[in-house]
Amino acid sequence: MNAELSSNNHFRFAIVSSCQEIWGGCEELWAGAASLLSKSGHRVKAYKTNVDIKHKQITKLELNSCPVADLNNIPVSSKIMNRFLPSGRQSSQREASQRLLQKSLNSFQPHLCVISQGVNFDGIHFAEVCRKLNFPYVIISHKAVDFYFPPDEYRSTVRLSYQAAVKCFFVSQHNLDLTQQQIGTELPNARIVFNPFAVPFETNFVSWAQSDKIKLACVARLFLLDKGQDNLLRVLSLEKWKQRDVEVTFFGEGTDKQALVDMARLLDVQNIEFAGHVQDITGIWKDFHALVLPSRSEGLPLALVEAMLCGRLAIVTNAGGSAEIVEDDITGFIARAPTAEAFDEALERAWTRRGEWEQIGRRAAESIRKIVPFDPAAQFANMLLQIASEQKLASNFSLS
Repeated sequence: MNAELSSNNHFRFAIVSSCQEIWGGCEELWAGAASLLSKSGHRVKAYKTNVDIKHKQITKLELNSCPVADLNNIPVSSKIMNRFLPSGRQSSQREASQRLLQKSLNSFQPHLCVISQGVNFDGIHFAEVCRKLNFPYVIISHKAVDFYFPPDEYRSTVRLSYQAAVKCFFVSQHNLDLTQQQIGTELPNARIVFNPFAVPFETNFVSWAQSDKIKLACVARLFLLDKGQDNLLRVLSLEKWKQRDVEVTFFGEGTDKQALVDMARLLDVQNIEFAGHVQDITGIWKDFHALVLPSRSEGLPLALVEAMLCGRLAIVTNAGGSAEIVEDDITGFIARAPTAEAFDEALERAWTRRGEWEQIGRRAAESIRKIVPFDPAAQFANMLLQIASEQKLASNFSLS
């Protein structure tokens, strides 16, 4: 942490997460930064939609003196009032959450607000609260979807919220470029950041898996709209892949597991396994040779960064920022489109060079360490401190 900022200035940070899940991977960055800021003497308060007070990450934040408020915790009085109002005048969940946030921010008086979005538009209504209250804020977007543009009646609000942000953070250049296209304006205040990873940075290679069978790991949430595992099954259903000594294991949980099981049964794909969610990511790569990730939409896949850090090559689609960290045919293999045909072509190219995989993995490990920082959460915390300091100089905020 920046020693001067940490010791001489004590700031108040409000962090607002729009993630509707109990906990999402997109929340690791703000949570890590929040803990570091709090430990350095700054006041941090987090707001999240859907809080499980027993979840280990929430408990960790609370222990680090970072309270987490539930924006879905709507007062009983509001719920009762809705019963007596016609549908057109009832308060929506979104409006109620905005009012709750507004009231709390007015009390807390943050020097800087951080709006963390899972997708590039799903937290804009919280950014709007900050904008209207004149609290400086930054926006983090962890994913952008090619086919989703804000609807016409919402476009001006989205554009204004991005333009009014002190900084707009994205996890890949692809997501930044796509967001600019979707809202029809440039964002000169944008910057790329990275998410924390769950494998060591110092060790640049996990011992090569000793197996005659080629073992591929698909490490991703079982959510087909984003992760595209159905296309991987279509590839594996081809007769040539059924005849080869290759096995694919799906690591992760999600709403589409049964869909994949049923599809695999229909296509008679037998060389697969579902291993569920695994905490020890480094342990995965002790037994597997390569990552396969047939994504349709991405920010920057954390599974890809972690595989490369562990010295494993990846076969991925050109989705999100994947092609920004993988050099095709050098540190991995890139399918040109998120289709079964394109992924089969990339996987075939990789297969023909399987004798070189260990060497390619070593190159991947060296390459990724030149791209991602040693500690993304600490880097982000320092960015927030710098922004808060600049905002303090430009305003009459009290640091008490």
